[in-house]
Amino acid sequence: MKLIIWILANTLALAAAAWILDGISFEGADWQEKLAPAILVAVILSVVSLYLAPTLKLLSIPFVILTLGLFLLVINALMLLLTGWVADQFDIGFRVDGFWNALFGSIIISIVGALARSVLPEDDR
Repeated sequence: MKLIIWILANTLALAAAAWILDGISFEGADWQEKLAPAILVAVILSVVSLYLAPTLKLLSIPFVILTLGLFLLVINALMLLLTGWVADQFDIGFRVDGFWNALFGSIIISIVGALARSVLPEDDR
C-alpha cells in the first residue's frame, strides 16, 4: 500500500511540475491522454529514486558536505533527467528539456510530493 501511495504522490508531483514548467511535458491533448504516461513515469521515477539515488547520494557525500547539501538538488535533477531518458526509450511521451528545467522540476516534485504524502493516508501494516 505504501508503494501505491508513493507512486500516486509522484504522479501528482510530476503533473504539477509539467503544469508549472514549459520544459517538462507529457504528450497528449487532454488530461485523460496524459494520465497513463504520468503513472508510468511516476513508476520509473520511483524505481530510479529507490535504487539509484541512494547510491549516488552515498558516493557524493563529500560534495554534499562541501556544498552544504545543495548538491542533492543536482542529484535530484539528474534523477529526473534519467527518468526522462528512460521514458523516451520506452516511448512513453514524457520530456524534460535541459538541466535547468530538471533542477526546477525536481524542486517542484520534492515539494509537491512531500505535501501529497502528508495528505494521503499512510498504511503502517
